[in-house]
Amino acid sequence: MRKKIPHKGAEEARNQLPELLTAAEEGHATIITRHGRGVAVLVPVAEYRGGAVQEPLVPLRGSGRGLWGTDSARALRDMREEWNR
Repeated sequence: MRKKIPHKGAEEARNQLPELLTAAEEGHATIITRHGRGVAVLVPVAEYRGGAVQEPLVPLRGSGRGLWGTDSARALRDMREEWNR
């Protein structure tokens, strides 16, 4: 079961920033909200994946063979006609 991440309003987060930074150092994340909608997440650096590298697509090469049936041109034409209806 996932642990519920606490939510803080933007103003509340601004006023409690030192405590939120301490919590992040201890491994706890916090969602920052504006008007009740999440807009940012304060997470520990160890959990941050901002520079995550995309997995290579080479292993998937050829895995779509037959995905469009035996006549891919016809499948695409049919889809285009459906979009234009």
